[in-house]
Amino acid sequence: MKILWVKANKLLPVHSGGDIRSYNIARQLSHRHELVFFSYYDGKWDPDYETQLRQHFSGAICASSGSRNSSRVARVLDYCVHLSSPLPYAISRFASAEVRERLCQWFAERRFDVAVCDFLDAAVNFPTHLTTPSVLFQHNVESEIWRRHASRASNPLKRRIYAMEFHKMLAYEQNTVRRFQHVIAVSEHDRTLMKGWVDASRITVVPTGVDLGQYRPSFDRPPVGQLVVFVGAMDWEPNIDAMEYLCREIWPLLLAQVPGAKLRIVGRNPGERVRRLANASVEITGRVPSVVEHLQEAAVVAVPLRIGGGTRLKIYEAMAAGKAVVSTSVGAEGLDVRPGHDIVLADEAKAFADAIVRLLRHQDLRHSYERAAAECAARYDWSVIGEDFGRRLENICGRSVGPGNVHAAVEEG
Repeated sequence: MKILWVKANKLLPVHSGGDIRSYNIARQLSHRHELVFFSYYDGKWDPDYETQLRQHFSGAICASSGSRNSSRVARVLDYCVHLSSPLPYAISRFASAEVRERLCQWFAERRFDVAVCDFLDAAVNFPTHLTTPSVLFQHNVESEIWRRHASRASNPLKRRIYAMEFHKMLAYEQNTVRRFQHVIAVSEHDRTLMKGWVDASRITVVPTGVDLGQYRPSFDRPPVGQLVVFVGAMDWEPNIDAMEYLCREIWPLLLAQVPGAKLRIVGRNPGERVRRLANASVEITGRVPSVVEHLQEAAVVAVPLRIGGGTRLKIYEAMAAGKAVVSTSVGAEGLDVRPGHDIVLADEAKAFADAIVRLLRHQDLRHSYERAAAECAARYDWSVIGEDFGRRLENICGRSVGPGNVHAAVEEG
């Protein structure tokens, strides 16, 4: 197959969960098919990035949208300018006439057998008439994240902004899901959320994977004391909310039972809200070269997310490393896990703290979860996930799409 993969924002360096998923699946597809990775990004032309990307994806094509002022004041002003737009702000800033023109040309020329739109932000530049079979890759149901933001925000102004962006995102996401011939979700949970918008036969699931070559259990290596670890980007609001919840509501309850416990928060770009959580028992690392060593040192991995969507790669990575994981239901949403066997789920602060305490105090119980977790994650190597994704694309290629027309089931917004 000749595959066009379209992604907004830079892919490298690969840090976020979505980028990890995109990178690994696209890499697996490129081993078996002719794949062109089209990356367009904010800011000035970056020849170093483009050279690096072509080392991973030969024939990659890049485009820059020019300089963008990233100061806080500039972002606020930019948001105000887009306030009247029906597009959610998270999407409108990725609109590019140059990118849209290039995609329209490729579609008109029938240059590819299938196109992959890597999430909603890239969809804003796809042609109205999808004359090339096109797949929307949904890393999560974005409107669900905004709904949860709106329901949890304590600041009245933030709550109003979140609610407005939720309604914009819901309308845009529903329309986008309907436009594409097929949608690939990362979990049955997300598929269920989208089934109300489009025929269920047009949505399939390709689960999240893990790099089993990088994340391996070391059962003979003891943890560093009573260490609890969280791994995640510290510039992502759901992770920030999770750490405030962990440190302010869960951690005091845990320390009352295990005074010697330590918490290590591992992730890039911690802002002031995260940095001020540091104290004698809480360490903030910032960006690290690799999270593997930190996982290996952990006795327990905590995932106290209250906001989110899609699936958390970090849970599978921790499980592949042979670690006992305590998560909220939201944190483990959509993952093929068995609570009480390979993961512990707890949604209240006291229950979450008590679950970690039990695992810290009872080594045999912890070892049982560690081995079950590793067995679960072993089924999801990226090579398996990439092959599954490729089969879905081959099925889509078998469906006819007439000139200037979309698949019969596609609805235009």
